[in-house]
Parts: sequence; structure tokens; C-alpha cells
Amino acid sequence: MTTFAPIARRIQHVQRYVQVLEVLARNGFGDLAQQLGLDTLIDRGRSFLGGKSVKGHEQVPHLARIRKVLEELGPTYVKMGQVLSTRPDLIPQDLADEFKKLQNDVPGVDYEVIHASLEAEFPGQLKHLFRSITKKPLAAGSIAQVHRARLHDGTQIVLKVLRPGIRELTAIDMEILRTLAELVEKHFSNLGYSPTKVVNEFAKELKHEVDLTDEARSTERLGNFFIDDADIVFPKVYWEATTTNVLALEEVHGIVLAGLKDGQIGAADRRKLVENGARAVFLQCLDHGFFHADPHPGNLIALPGGRIAFIDCGMTGQVDARTSRQLAELVTGVVAGDVDRVLAVAGALGDVDGEKLEDRELRADVQGILAEFQGTPLDRLNLGKVLQNFFATLRAHKIQCPADIMLLIKALSTIESVGRDLDPSFEMSSFVRPYLERLVNKRYTPSAILGRLRRSLLQYAELAEELPGELHDVITQLRRNKLAINLEHKGLGRLTSTIEHASRNISFALIIAAMFVGSSILILANRDQTSTGLSLIGFAGFLAASVLVVLMIVSNRKNRGG
Repeated sequence: MTTFAPIARRIQHVQRYVQVLEVLARNGFGDLAQQLGLDTLIDRGRSFLGGKSVKGHEQVPHLARIRKVLEELGPTYVKMGQVLSTRPDLIPQDLADEFKKLQNDVPGVDYEVIHASLEAEFPGQLKHLFRSITKKPLAAGSIAQVHRARLHDGTQIVLKVLRPGIRELTAIDMEILRTLAELVEKHFSNLGYSPTKVVNEFAKELKHEVDLTDEARSTERLGNFFIDDADIVFPKVYWEATTTNVLALEEVHGIVLAGLKDGQIGAADRRKLVENGARAVFLQCLDHGFFHADPHPGNLIALPGGRIAFIDCGMTGQVDARTSRQLAELVTGVVAGDVDRVLAVAGALGDVDGEKLEDRELRADVQGILAEFQGTPLDRLNLGKVLQNFFATLRAHKIQCPADIMLLIKALSTIESVGRDLDPSFEMSSFVRPYLERLVNKRYTPSAILGRLRRSLLQYAELAEELPGELHDVITQLRRNKLAINLEHKGLGRLTSTIEHASRNISFALIIAAMFVGSSILILANRDQTSTGLSLIGFAGFLAASVLVVLMIVSNRKNRGG
């Protein structure tokens, strides 16, 4: 109990902890909860874990039971599973695949509750803002639900409203998740990923999910990229009716691709729909550096004439100019089969220690990837597959992959999958060639070279400007005898242990040798005497020395075994 005293002091939401214990026990994870010590955190914990396990759960696959736990625990946990399903860099791939089955559709909140929330959000303004609001929800999710509405001027919109109390519930659940992550990390060190890091990444995503102005800004920013492109649509944001808890968007009328049926769209429009969707995603990812990270069929709407609309911009990714240059280097290195170049990019992207990149197994695995794609023309290079294989290899070697790259891979892979489903004959690799060429060539254009040269010159100028001051500080400390150098020793633990062990052996050997010599002298001194006292002492010394020899041999074997 002492181990968990600091954690127990932090617990303020016992009822929610009890619910977590019940759900874990019902799904066959009672033993795990006990191993983590959760039963010691709550007085009634053992009674929950002891008697509420559902019979027959052994027949349900382990991963499916984990998913069921998240579903039963509610919105925060469901959303966490959905976010993690896109992050196989943080959790094992099979678990990420299982989390893709999590359903976001839940029963809607009564309109009276939603109306009360809107009244609180727009006190005294509701009738002036909206002509009407449809009581039946258009869609209901774990975090928010959507209603059709009309602004006062008659404009038809959709209102996305956070579920009442969801922000407070997620705050409680995040506290519990952080505690659970700390416990799991403490007790299970060989998971291959960091539970606390997983929770921290999820906390960032959830912060955006419960602030609808973030989604509004993302929608507007993405829409501005295509403001002159009639074939790619993002809904308009109505800021006068948008707050942190409410999002007002233009309603886009069309066919959601998730519900598309055979024959609803002709072959020519399907082809154009795929082209527009792919063009939109590749421009976002490779040109603009800010992209819709979840372009699955439920978030894509087919419009007349093969036009396409993107909705639900809550999950976005961002790739800065430096990362874009590194991706260009990666593509060039893969096509050229240059292992050193590719690993250098991996080191820069993942901030990996240089020694790790020299690992023979890692280099062999990367070489295997290059052998698959080496010499492939850009019009046949599947960028999504290249990135997936490459970063999966890095993860296998415990190299953390950047979150923005994982979201980019997800976006590219998702739109490629959508394209295959809509038009299996569409050559995505050929279509993406101009974007790849532009990405690669952008690094070697005169303006790009001049830009890098300018940045280098500025850095040298800043160094020259700051160097006199830095040298002055060093010389001042040296003159005052205050210059200190801190050395950090790494990897010396085993050497220190070996030296200490050798020192003990030498000490024991000297003692044993002294006992043998002393005992021999006593026996020899008493050989002509009638008394046997000295001889007995000598023989006892021999025996004690022999016992010490045996103990030293046993100790050495144990140390070698450890």
C-alpha cells in the first residue's frame, strides 16, 4: 500500500475508478488490475475484481476484449481508441487494427438538453441567430452531435454541439488514464511502447476535439487552399454562430462515399471523383504542409460532376518545410538505393542517436526495403507503401516515428484506399508522379539552393556575432578559477561492478592464502609436541579456508549467471 500512497492521495473520482474496475473485471482483466494494484487504491476494489468476471470471456479474442473495454468505458476511451487506431507508431499494429472497429455512433442526447446548451452558449441571442433548428440529430458521436439548422437569413447549415458535461468527463478520464499509464509503465517494461507517451499524445488530440473553434479554423484554412478550385470543396464556417462548444458550418448536399451504392455515380464521374480527392490530399500533404488527416469515406461527399467535398476537419496534420525536404531526400534515397542517405533521413526525422543507425540488423532491414523499390520510376512509386514499410521497420527497431509523419502516411494511405474502392483501374502511382517530382525537384531548384545558402550564411553571421561574448564569458570564468566541466559517464555500471567483484575476489584470495599458510605453520610447529592443540587449530584453519574457497566459487558462478 505504501507504493501507491502518492497515487491514492491524488484520487478524487472514486466512483469512476470503481466503474473502470467493474469493466476490467467483466472482460477478464481482473488479474491485470490486481497486478497493477488498482484493488489497493479503492477499498471495495477486491470485491469487484473477485466476483464480477463474466463467464465465457475466454472465448473472446484478447484484442477484441480490449476494444470492448474501451466501448463500455464511454466517450473518452472510445475516442482514444479511434485516435490510436491511426497511430501504429505508438501501439502494436494488430491492436491499432482492432481499434479501427470502434464505433463512434451512439444514442443522441435529447434536444431539450441540446437547446439548453445553446441557450447557455448564446444567451438571449438564439432567436436572432437561428430561424430554426431541427430537433432530430443528423448524427450523434461520442463527443458531439450534429443538427440541421437555418440561420436567421435562411442559410441552411449544420450545427455541431458538444455533448453537455463532456469536457468535465474527459478531464476526469484523463486523470485516470494518466494514473493507469504510470502503473502499466511501472509494472510492464517490455511493451515496446510507452503508455504515458500514448496518453500524452491522446491528451493533445482530445484538447482539439473539445474545442470546436480549432476545427473551425482548420476547416477555413483548408478551404482557403482551394478557394479558386471549384472541384474541391470545404464547408464555409459561420463564425457568428461558432464557439468552443458549437460549430456552425455550411451544409454540403451530396452523397457520402461511405453510403455510396452501385450505379449512383457513372464511371466518368467516379474517375473524376478519385482524381479530385487524390489531388486535394497530395496538394495538402506535399505542397501546403497542412492536411486533413482522416479522409475516409465517411468524411468525403460526392458532388455532381465528380466534384468532392471534405467534412469533419477535427483531425489535421502539419508538415513543416524542413520535414518536406527530408521526405524528398527519403524518396530520392529509396529510388537510388542509398542506404546511408535513407538512414541519415531517419536519424533527422526521428532524432535518433548516430550509433543506433549503425546497427547491422537495422541496416540490413532498410536495405531490404530499398531492394524492393530501387530503380522504380516515380510514376510507379507508391509513396504511401514506401513510407509505411520504412517507418514500420524503424518501429520494429524501437525508433520512435514523428507524429506528423504518421498522420501524413495515414492520409496518403486512406485516400489511396478510397481510390481503389471507387475506381480499381485508376493508376494512383502515375497520378501522383508530378507531385513527387515537384517535391524532389523543389530541393534542387535555384531558389531552394539560394534559400539554404542564405540560412547557412545567417547562421554563420549569428555565430560570428555571438562568439566574442561567449569567449569573454569563458575567459572570465577561467580567470576567476570558476570554469567547470561536467562529465557524464555512460555505460560504466558494468565495468564498475566487474572491478568491485575482482577486488572482492583478490581480498578473499589473500585471506584464504593467509589461512592456509598460518594453518601449515601451526601444524609444523606442533609436530614434535605431545599436545595436539596447535594441530587441531591448524586443521580447523584448513577446513575454514576450504569452505571459503567453495563459497567464492559458488559466488562467482552466480555472478556470471546474472
